[in-house]
Amino acid sequence: MNLQEMLEQAATGTVHVQEGWGQGRATYGGLVGGLMHSALRAQLPEGTDPPLRSITVNFVAPVTPGAAETDVQILRSGKSATQGLVTLRQGDSIVAAALAAFGASRESTLSVRSAVAMPQLPEPMTIDPLPYIPGATPDFFQHVEMRLADGNIPYSGAQTSHMTGWMRFRQAPPTFDERHFISLADSWPPAVIQMLAKPAPGSSLTWTLELVDNVTAEPDTHWAYAVHTDHAAEGYAHTDARIWHPDGRLVAISRQTVSVFG
Repeated sequence: MNLQEMLEQAATGTVHVQEGWGQGRATYGGLVGGLMHSALRAQLPEGTDPPLRSITVNFVAPVTPGAAETDVQILRSGKSATQGLVTLRQGDSIVAAALAAFGASRESTLSVRSAVAMPQLPEPMTIDPLPYIPGATPDFFQHVEMRLADGNIPYSGAQTSHMTGWMRFRQAPPTFDERHFISLADSWPPAVIQMLAKPAPGSSLTWTLELVDNVTAEPDTHWAYAVHTDHAAEGYAHTDARIWHPDGRLVAISRQTVSVFG
């Protein structure tokens, strides 16, 4: 079962999480977020199709390959905004939860351009993608292409804690919308783990993705990415990232709290 099939299946309330999307002992968090978003959007009030404004995912326990069920609650649906909660369950346990806000455009006199411009990056195809090495890199690397322009690879003992580069799916889906963007946006490793000199366990606790522009695009679009580490201490790191369409439009802000052992 490929990504598109999983996303469509999740909209029915049940989904089989496919093998090959692992990240350590858990399923890759972007896929988890994409599946829950798909389930939630399918339950929005009939006749409405507002864009996603924000989704916060809590990774409660490792999501493993196999059957999973979603439970969606529409908390409130007003004239412009709709908020919903979705949980992902495997067996008797909740393994992930997400709170999302959808909001239709409204008239406003406010307009503030992002203070963070898209970085100057080499053309994507001039940078070799991070390799997929079975048994050495996360399984989901076989599905996601990341081209690192600045920063260092994980566990390289670097002095830096930032990354910039390009990302897209190795095999383009038939279409590309919010579901696919969420499934792609979490692909980069936590930027801080490049400072470790050897592999150590780590995982995301929470992930918030805020969409500030339309993310519908050509399926093979390269998206620009930049992340820096705001703070790291006592086994937790807090990162802040921006994602741009290649035309320079800021489309998303991504924030994570990551637990790091090492």
